Amino acid sequence: MVIASIIASIIAGAVLLIWPALWNGYPLLFSDTGGLIEMSLEPTMGWDKPWIYGPFLHLFHWRHTLWPCVSAQGLIVSHVLWLVARTLVPGVRAWSHVALCALLSGVSAAPWFAALLMPDVFTAPVVLCLFLLGFGRISGREAVWVGVVGTVAIASHLAHLILAAGVIGMIGLMRVWRWLGRGAPSPLVAAGLLRQGARNDGVLWRPVFALVGAVGLLLVTNWVGLGRPAISPNGSVFALARLIGDGPGRDYIDRVCPEAKLTLCAWQGRLAHDSDTFLWAPQGPLWDRGLWGDEFGPVALAPEAARLVPAIIAAYPLQTAMAALRNAARQFVLVAVGDALVPDYLDDAVLPKLMLYFPADEVRRYRASRQHRGMLADDGRPFTPLHIVCLLMGGAGTAWIVLTRWRERTLWAFAALVLTGLAANAVATGALSAPHDRYQARIAWLVLLPPLYAAMAGTMGGAIGARRATSSGDIRTSAS
Repeated sequence: MVIASIIASIIAGAVLLIWPALWNGYPLLFSDTGGLIEMSLEPTMGWDKPWIYGPFLHLFHWRHTLWPCVSAQGLIVSHVLWLVARTLVPGVRAWSHVALCALLSGVSAAPWFAALLMPDVFTAPVVLCLFLLGFGRISGREAVWVGVVGTVAIASHLAHLILAAGVIGMIGLMRVWRWLGRGAPSPLVAAGLLRQGARNDGVLWRPVFALVGAVGLLLVTNWVGLGRPAISPNGSVFALARLIGDGPGRDYIDRVCPEAKLTLCAWQGRLAHDSDTFLWAPQGPLWDRGLWGDEFGPVALAPEAARLVPAIIAAYPLQTAMAALRNAARQFVLVAVGDALVPDYLDDAVLPKLMLYFPADEVRRYRASRQHRGMLADDGRPFTPLHIVCLLMGGAGTAWIVLTRWRERTLWAFAALVLTGLAANAVATGALSAPHDRYQARIAWLVLLPPLYAAMAGTMGGAIGARRATSSGDIRTSAS
């Protein structure tokens, strides 16, 4: 009976978390969704995205409909949230999880990304899974499941590698801090700590294993598909675009051309001041057939970009660092969801894939959706002020927990990892790509969770606080 109620609550939470898709009449799409759908349906991997999320979609749609994909996303997010609740609020009731998902669905951006068929759905779960692997009250089988979800989540987007590294680095600092506070353990004791399951000061090897697994996935897929065991064979093109957009890249090319004999010297003095324009404008250098001939521009530029990026950073280290900090700071506060709701380029990038690979009924459902008819952005706009107010309150509550409740180690660790994740995501997307609302909105809603879970524990007699007196051997639990 208890297990049935938990399963029902996870399913109910999933439905609540994908309500925008139900309202829209179709899963939410982005222009990149078309290329992601095509990844597992054509003998090509694309040049700009990991071959991870596309196969994830195929695992559920099988060329019939995309609805199972969004349903799976809702279930994954709901289940991970349940495991976090069980860790932070021992004895939590199933109905409390449903109430939490209902609240998140109304006052946060969580449902807008759970309903969106993009790797963005996995950004917040990266932090949640790493927390569970480090501090979770989970069984061995649950640890395997969370490890698989975390590995796929990290590998699904290149920015998630930096996000995961930042969160894992914080877990490592927590362990060092705890060890220094109680005296460094002997090598024998330290080895025992690493072998243990969940501890109040965190387990490091399981989160590290998830990151290593994600790197391994990227290496293997790129080796098989592109013949190169690289994490991101063409990632240097994005880094170069950012450097050109910020200025150091343009300054360097102006300084060394034409003597450097770079292909981009042909565009000296004409390079865009915006990285997105450099990457995607049809009239830009990457798509200049007179420059590249029949070769695919971004792929052809990648070797030159790989040489240019370190040279530019070495020539302008201070300017590069300052631009990265400005971009990261700007990205940190961009939290609107509007740019993920518009129908821009969907008929060019997604509709042809639906028409080619899916039944006619699926195409009709897409065309009938509110997003395709240009109505969804207007539907979502009234939520933005509420989201921002709740983010400010949640951010203040999370910061307060970090500053004042450090004795409640698991809650404190969760709050600290959430803030670390927000900062790492801003650096990864703002400093290495370009600031966009969607990038931070997909993870910012996590700041609501530490205060909410603390409040849930308070209504149950201070369950989190009681963990201070719990021995490391007592905090494990069997699967629920």
